[in-house]
Amino acid sequence: MNIMKLLAEKAKDNWNAGPVTIAFLGDSVTQGCFEVYEKSKGEIETIFDKNHAYHNYVAKIFSVLFPSVPVNIINAGISGGSAPHGLERIERDVLRYHPDLTVVCFGLNDCNEGIDCVDKYVNALRGIFGKLKEAGSEIIFMTPNMMNTGISCHITDRLFQEIAEDSMKKQTGGVLECYLENAKRVCEECGVTVCDCYEKWKTLYRNGVDITELLANRINHPTREMNWLFAVSLVETMMGEQG
Repeated sequence: MNIMKLLAEKAKDNWNAGPVTIAFLGDSVTQGCFEVYEKSKGEIETIFDKNHAYHNYVAKIFSVLFPSVPVNIINAGISGGSAPHGLERIERDVLRYHPDLTVVCFGLNDCNEGIDCVDKYVNALRGIFGKLKEAGSEIIFMTPNMMNTGISCHITDRLFQEIAEDSMKKQTGGVLECYLENAKRVCEECGVTVCDCYEKWKTLYRNGVDITELLANRINHPTREMNWLFAVSLVETMMGEQG
């Protein structure tokens, strides 16, 4: 991808080469959300920890590979966000920063609307990709993590048990997978590079890994350690390797 060329040029001639900017457009996982708790009756809040979000890990990798290059990171993840919401705010949150590359990751919240709303999701992705291409930004669509495949014994609160039951049904019933398969078809149609992290989570699952225990909230937020999988996969994809 051209982003690697820009990084290399900046490392070779920091004085004359322009800045390098990478934007991340997504939901709570992109924002850097982990554990959840009930703030007040029926009001759910999350633990925000941007130091362990995958965009920060990407920056750390580049600080090792290109130590002289100051990579500008735009974190445009918002908890609860969906693809249509991302399309609505893309001018404000992404395009005005003129990113060289934008990583887009949606699906976890979108699939909560059910199979009947998959067209709403893919049409929003088309809109996002179109605006980014028009602005001259490279694009990577990164598929998200799996959600919980069971109800963890660590979840004792009835409110969170109900949320976990619902997300488990979306995961094991193939709803999330349907959304992501449609997203990948749109990426092929639009010529967008895919970093298929969801497939890596599925490989872990097929090999007996307890996916639910790899989620910080045991529902849909990966642990801090699992955010490294996103970061390494993204850098591999940027380098032209399998993402």
